[in-house]
Amino acid sequence: MSHNLEEKKAKVAEVSDHVAKAQAIVIAEYRGLGVSQFTQLRAKTRESGIYFRVIKNTFVRRAVENTPFSGLADQMVGPLAYGIGSDPVATAKVLHDFAKSNDRFVIKAGAMAGMVMTGKDVAALAALPSREELLAKLLGTMQAPVAKFVRTLNEVPTKFVRGLAAVRDQK
Repeated sequence: MSHNLEEKKAKVAEVSDHVAKAQAIVIAEYRGLGVSQFTQLRAKTRESGIYFRVIKNTFVRRAVENTPFSGLADQMVGPLAYGIGSDPVATAKVLHDFAKSNDRFVIKAGAMAGMVMTGKDVAALAALPSREELLAKLLGTMQAPVAKFVRTLNEVPTKFVRGLAAVRDQK
């Protein structure tokens, strides 16, 4: 299906807009993937806030020109689906989890600002905890010394009261 020039420019502009906001792009081959499986994947990506589309490679090449993702252009060969997201771990995790359960969906490459990744690198990125989990761990680590200090300060009056209670019970 051919597009006229205005439709092509609009599509490139749409992809460029998403690339400008992106932290990561994941490229995957989808040969032989059924419509129902693709629909499931689209639903999962939509829930995670990932822009997931099958787009002509030339459109995406133009969209990533002069961006930190420009190194990915030489990987754009064949029938590809693009996952573009603002959370690199969530983008990699959703697409990697789907690829594990569907052998016809193969992650080919990925990119983060200025760094091109292989499929194995994307899998390693997917293994990381999410941003929320990392922030929760950091907060717990920062909170632990303060909580221990407060418990220690609380022990002084508690021991004093216990000592008075023991003296009272003796008399």
